[in-house]
Amino acid sequence: MVIFLYGEDTYRMRKKMIEIVDSYKKANKNCLSFRFFDCHKKSEDIFKIIKDGLRQSSMFKEKKLLVLADPLSDTDFKEKFLKETKEFLKSEDIIIFFQEADFNKNNALFNFLKKNVKNQEFNYLTGQKLKIWAAKRFGQARIEPQAFNLLLNYVGSDLWRMSNEIQKLISYKKGEIIKKEDVKLQVRLSIETDIFKTIDAIAQRKKDKALKFLQEHLEKGDSPLYLISMINYQFRNLLSVKDFIEKRKPYNIILKKSGLHPFVVKKSYSLCRQFSLKEIKKIYQNIFKIDFEIKTGKINPEAGLEMLIAEI
Repeated sequence: MVIFLYGEDTYRMRKKMIEIVDSYKKANKNCLSFRFFDCHKKSEDIFKIIKDGLRQSSMFKEKKLLVLADPLSDTDFKEKFLKETKEFLKSEDIIIFFQEADFNKNNALFNFLKKNVKNQEFNYLTGQKLKIWAAKRFGQARIEPQAFNLLLNYVGSDLWRMSNEIQKLISYKKGEIIKKEDVKLQVRLSIETDIFKTIDAIAQRKKDKALKFLQEHLEKGDSPLYLISMINYQFRNLLSVKDFIEKRKPYNIILKKSGLHPFVVKKSYSLCRQFSLKEIKKIYQNIFKIDFEIKTGKINPEAGLEMLIAEI
């Protein structure tokens, strides 16, 4: 069975993938037939490995689960896969094609997957859908309508940040009603300034300095998963702004079309000078890989943060 998950809302998309992985683990206790492949960062013939793997039977008679991140970027894989689609489509094993927003919808592999396999697109939530999603995250916690609307205006469709900010507000009020003043105090309109310092240290290839900043966050009580989500958010912004720059779009057009807060555009625009588009894509994919390994229990969050900085 082939499943295709794609779109710009990486929060809900990754949650869906983790849900599939967790379901697989419950049904297959040994989990020896689960593998993850980063097609953007490949150092091997992924198609051959997958094809050979699907033909081998497991000694524990369990289904295989293969996750392919960014498959549309691998031209070699695409060409080989499209020549032998029948073998994959009839397989009882599970293959997840996981593609984040940066891709061309004229891609032949994209069109094949869209038409022939179980697929789900994850667009950013807006309007009423965003309100419903955010309201559910508050659970039994109470928030005034004005405060809720202000939160939506501050954070927008970034569900990674929305989830973190909601948890911060719930923890801060400890059962009391969340008011407009609480949102103004606790939720910053711009991304954490200190995270920009960390990204700047990464851009300057000063790994020790970047690790020092992250350690300071941990000592203040910020969770490793929160820090990774913020770094992920930052590099997603860098990727968006850098793409506009590569297309020679003027600054005022980037401000208008990126959908980002002017403060974020200003900081991202400056940082983009220190990265090539290829470097940003590579780091962004690595963040995804480490985030995935943390959430599937392969590494602990603190080690994941250190690994992220070490591999840049």
